[in-house]
Amino acid sequence: MWKLNWTELGIDLDRLKEVLTYDAAQPMIFSSGFFLLLFLGFSLVYLLLQKRTTARLLFVTLFSYYFYYKSSGTYFFLLGIVTVSDFLLARRMEMTVEHWKRKMLVVCSLCINLGLLCYFKYTNFFYEMLAPLWNGRFEPLDIFLPVGISFFTFQSLSYTIDVYRRDLKPLSSLLDYAFYVSFFPQLVAGPIVRARDFIPQIRRPLSVTSEMFGQGIFFIVSGLFKKAVISDYISVNFVERIFDNPGLYSGLENLFGIYGYALQIYCDFSGYSDMAIGLALLLGFHFPPNFDSPYKADSVTDFWHRWHISLSTWLRDYLYISLGGNRKGKIRTYINLILTMLLGGLWHGASWNFVVWGGLHGVALALHKFFRNLLGRPKQYRSRGIRKFFAVVLTFHFVCFCWIFFRNSTFEASVTMIRQIFTAFHPELLEQLLTGYWKVFALMGVGFLLHFCPDSWQNACSRGMVRMPLIAQALIMIALIYLVIQVKSSDIQPFIYFQF
Repeated sequence: MWKLNWTELGIDLDRLKEVLTYDAAQPMIFSSGFFLLLFLGFSLVYLLLQKRTTARLLFVTLFSYYFYYKSSGTYFFLLGIVTVSDFLLARRMEMTVEHWKRKMLVVCSLCINLGLLCYFKYTNFFYEMLAPLWNGRFEPLDIFLPVGISFFTFQSLSYTIDVYRRDLKPLSSLLDYAFYVSFFPQLVAGPIVRARDFIPQIRRPLSVTSEMFGQGIFFIVSGLFKKAVISDYISVNFVERIFDNPGLYSGLENLFGIYGYALQIYCDFSGYSDMAIGLALLLGFHFPPNFDSPYKADSVTDFWHRWHISLSTWLRDYLYISLGGNRKGKIRTYINLILTMLLGGLWHGASWNFVVWGGLHGVALALHKFFRNLLGRPKQYRSRGIRKFFAVVLTFHFVCFCWIFFRNSTFEASVTMIRQIFTAFHPELLEQLLTGYWKVFALMGVGFLLHFCPDSWQNACSRGMVRMPLIAQALIMIALIYLVIQVKSSDIQPFIYFQF
């Protein structure tokens, strides 16, 4: 009987199995060559299903679940639990008239989503705090943190809360809701796309204009450059060395390490967001912007209008306002701001370092609001001229100071880094430092130059990409991929926000 010989066909089944199954050491990320090839094949099927909406939605949903499996293994079932439970709860809410019953249903949604988040993310954190109460020795439990759980739980919660508030009509199709929650461009690291922004686009006839396509390519190229060229290179070759052993380096080196991390985390996270926005545009969907040159901010309040916009607006609309916002007096407003940022810090990770980071930002937001009220300045007030310059410099350095606690794994390491800067600065090492790490500082210079350049420059580049013929866009993408291969480290560097 004739038997198919895969080897003769040039197909290595072991290699194929390795590629298709989850590998904890190499999760699926946008900047990997495997994803770019996979997305090319995905796009061909997507185009074939252009006029078959339901089949296209099903195909994308299945691909999204596969994408999440390649990122977190078998924990993709959590995505299914959140999707089915919130879909059914929202449907039930719509059919329920009594206010207390509707409240119980939304509380149930909160318990499911936050319960999963708390178990996987905070069990060891609270266990470590409570262990001394019964004279127990803390031994961390072996709990795997699924990639992106903080993002898709918050995204799904925005849907049920909006339905509860009657700001949104629930979907009648489970497939449509599964498509919304699992849509792979923003699944594992945001942006947190609101249901009211995304759901109207789901069954809209698929249309990708030449402008959308050009902008999509621009965002992907921009994001890939920021992540794979700037962020990864300065991280592996400089920033990680400083933060791993801050006591071994002078204050000058520590200071530049902090500046490097400020650029690294911006390029890493905004690079992911850019690629997510670009991929969505290529598929015919629009995402809101998630970053707006945050280090140009002239106050902490302005910074949070520019940094991780989808999270800051989520915290504002669903936490700060729920706590009372500014409706219960000035003192309560300041307390609500601090509480919101403390919880926002804890959202980033189960560590007191993140709580300190959030608390510092919360106090700074409260103080800024206090002095603005004291001086009678309206919300629209903006510094100008030399005052704006110093306001931007001060805000940037405050944000960098807070990054110390965000990046370090222990509070002691943060204190060591600060102590080195103030007691062992050694400015005479500057020439030696610049000579030894000239490639790193050249890329840092490029990164900060691109960040602080006028918005009109970026808009001009985007328009230029849109006007280019397809072959020129393809050549730019190929050239960038070649550049990434030349500068990348031996190991794939996961996106920083995968851990959140």
